[in-house]
Amino acid sequence: MDLAFTPQDIAFRDEVKAFVKANLPQDIADKVAHGKHLVRDDHMRWQQALGRQGWLVYTWPKKHGGPGWTVTQRYIFENVCADMNAPGIIPFGSKMVGPVIYTFGSEEQKARFLPGIRESSVWWCQGYSEPGSGSDLASLRTRAVREGDHYVVNGSKTWNTMGHWADWIFCLVRTDASAKPQEGISFLLIDMKTPGITVKPIIMADGGHEVNEVFFDNVKVPAENLVGKEGEGWTYAKFLLANERLGIAAVPQSKRGVDTLKQIARSETQGGKPLIEDQDFRNKLADLEIQVTALEYTELRALSAMAAGGAPGPEVSFLKIRGSEIQQRISELAVEAVGYYAMPYHPALLWHGANEEPIGPAYAHIAAPRYFNARKTTIYGGSNEIQRNVISKMVLGL
Repeated sequence: MDLAFTPQDIAFRDEVKAFVKANLPQDIADKVAHGKHLVRDDHMRWQQALGRQGWLVYTWPKKHGGPGWTVTQRYIFENVCADMNAPGIIPFGSKMVGPVIYTFGSEEQKARFLPGIRESSVWWCQGYSEPGSGSDLASLRTRAVREGDHYVVNGSKTWNTMGHWADWIFCLVRTDASAKPQEGISFLLIDMKTPGITVKPIIMADGGHEVNEVFFDNVKVPAENLVGKEGEGWTYAKFLLANERLGIAAVPQSKRGVDTLKQIARSETQGGKPLIEDQDFRNKLADLEIQVTALEYTELRALSAMAAGGAPGPEVSFLKIRGSEIQQRISELAVEAVGYYAMPYHPALLWHGANEEPIGPAYAHIAAPRYFNARKTTIYGGSNEIQRNVISKMVLGL
């Protein structure tokens, strides 16, 4: 794995910087920089700009409409976007269901669904977890019964991210109740405007509306929306989750988080001196930065293996575990750094246009909401306990 940038890589980095500078709206960059909630239009404006450039689906091969970038180009793109306060690309279309469709879907499904994902004209969400089926996803109970040329879906999904903005949802459903748990599951694509679908909000600790419950009451889904073969949805789900866990590592965002921590530590004081000069806090920062660097190299090894023709495998569980733990650690140190200023609860300050004055420094009010919100990172995408089981079984052979 050669980490040295070539002149071509440097030219590409300059191209990405110029594009982001010219196309990322300043109001969106400001929201990201200050930890403000984004609305649907913010994501769509940025993603559609990327789509027009052909960069939204930057992980896709050329034959499916992607740019066919090298591992190095992907690395450069992600880091430049994070450094310039671009919103993270919503992964449900471009990094999750899109690759499932172009890998396992029919030619008709590819022609129908991939253009909307590439252009960000269609918003996708995920229907995996259920009230009694989170980490034990194979126990899901949402049923899809075949009736002629369509399926009738009944059940519910929970922790559905941004489903209140979505046009379509990809769902794991049980099509055979008599089969073994993993063998009776299928992968359906469902229009969110279909009668019988109800979306109810789950308000997070920071006051934001990020996740939802989704209920299906006799929802009719055309049989042509079945991806691949009936009963093989578990195979497609594992493929999707491997791609999801690769992205959960969020290395560029964690690098930016460490830089922000350093800035806070230079502004805050401890014993009359800048917190950055406190040896105990410096040790914590140094340990965190080493962890982020180690995670980055691990991710690069995984990407290099993919560039050589491999696919994300069970080893990406390492990335999910360490990446999520690092994100939590960043939020913990931010709360420690700002101290008592993290205590006031002002959810309105997380929205653009709020006219309340923060108590303490402008960066302090975001520390506690981010800390509480980050509790979810070790659970979503497959809990870290489950990831350790995957590693022990599939990687270590235990």
